[in-house]
Amino acid sequence: MIPRLAFLSALFVAPVTTALFAADAAPVVELWPEGVPAIKVDAGPEQDDGNGRFTNIHRPTLTVYAPAAGTANGTAVIYAAGGGYIRVAVGAKGGEMTRWLNSLGITVFVLKYRNVEYGHPAPLRDALRAVRTVRSRAAEWGVQPERIGMLGGSAGGHLTASAGTLFEAPEGRTGAALDRVSGRPDFLVLVFPVITMQDPFAHGTSRRALLGEKPTDDARHHLSVDEQTTKDTPPTFLVHSSADTTVPVENSLLFYQGMRRAKAPIELHLYPQGPHGAGMDPKLGPTAEWPRHCESWMRFNGWLPKGKL
Repeated sequence: MIPRLAFLSALFVAPVTTALFAADAAPVVELWPEGVPAIKVDAGPEQDDGNGRFTNIHRPTLTVYAPAAGTANGTAVIYAAGGGYIRVAVGAKGGEMTRWLNSLGITVFVLKYRNVEYGHPAPLRDALRAVRTVRSRAAEWGVQPERIGMLGGSAGGHLTASAGTLFEAPEGRTGAALDRVSGRPDFLVLVFPVITMQDPFAHGTSRRALLGEKPTDDARHHLSVDEQTTKDTPPTFLVHSSADTTVPVENSLLFYQGMRRAKAPIELHLYPQGPHGAGMDPKLGPTAEWPRHCESWMRFNGWLPKGKL
């Protein structure tokens, strides 16, 4: 049950400011206007390679991409792009994921989260703060507080699944008043995701960046999100390719099995073709049809208006 949010309006709407970098730029929202928890004293400027690949992120943000005028339907998706917990590789102007979601009338919030400079729990805190921020300001952005999903690819898929399984974890809270708002996403979309921190299927780059060179057994277990699923894990749409040589498809199989054990709803789409990535290139044939199936799943479950299934 999502808590009533009226008490938050005076606390959070005023201090969280929206900055426009140009007349036609997407609004950018600071996630921690009161101060980033445990920010590095030597934090330098964020780096952008000009193609939507961001590194050295110390001040996490949400960039708001609204759908075309008159098409918004009240659903929001927080998008956590991948990058091995070293960078956030969104793509230019929000990337193809954002454009696809906008075409469905979904308001997209692109999350720039902290990475290797911090390790766990900073990315989790940023993801849960993102959900709480969107939920507490839902009316402002014209979205429904019970229709806030999260989509992530690769390491961003791990972060998304972490938000869906560790939303009550104590390390995900900072003591801020906004912690009283639910950080649980209402649904998850995982695209070629990193899932496990356990050998032999762990993605080594992501594990090192998140947990260091020699993570403890407890840390590997805690951040293997397939081992953290419960009946309260949000309904999940999961897509992967057995041709992925970067993040083995076994990651997705493990999460599917974890959801089945927990009796939590999940829809799994596996394809024989498609390298690690978004899988949206039309040249990939059936693999590139997963967004259409995901749209049908969202409509069937009520996160998008009924109509064309």
